[in-house]
Amino acid sequence: MAPAVYNPGHKAVLDDLLLALPGVEPGKMFGYPAYYVKGKLFACVYENGVGIKVPAAMAAKRAGQPGITWFVPLGRRQMKEWIRIDRDTSEEYRNDKEIFSAAIAYVSTLAK
Repeated sequence: MAPAVYNPGHKAVLDDLLLALPGVEPGKMFGYPAYYVKGKLFACVYENGVGIKVPAAMAAKRAGQPGITWFVPLGRRQMKEWIRIDRDTSEEYRNDKEIFSAAIAYVSTLAK
């Protein structure tokens, strides 16, 4: 398996933004940098974008907005609770704090 290729600038911004929040821990997902809350994955840096788990209704509403599509990792099937955000610059992910906060809150409810 080839090593995971991702934008290190995205990781640096997300580390700064997310790891400062209570309960968020770093990890890996298929070799990509990932972020967990209560042991559950809620976001990952993937290739040149970021995958984020949000409630299905929010995913359906956001998919199709500028820079946001369904997240389909490794060419697998679309997942109803996952979106992918692609921004032109890493710093632009700071403007998505509302989405990251919603992901953390949602995934926290799913944890055992």
